[in-house]
Amino acid sequence: MRKLVETAVKGMVSHPEHVEVEENREGQVHQFKVRVDPEDRGRVIGRHGATASALRTLASGVARRNRVRVEIDIVD
Repeated sequence: MRKLVETAVKGMVSHPEHVEVEENREGQVHQFKVRVDPEDRGRVIGRHGATASALRTLASGVARRNRVRVEIDIVD
């Protein structure tokens, strides 16, 4: 799951070498904290959060197959 999030984010940024994905698991919940270059933050969030929402939808679809919940936060 972490690899999916990391690959998706790296594909949409200008500085993929600055992408960091931290994963925390608490029971059936997988929480991801995504850090990107400040210049790329707008690309990852998207207009009105549309890109971030699409990323969450993609990860949630995969997570349902594994019967887990996913939370993705784009942090500073």
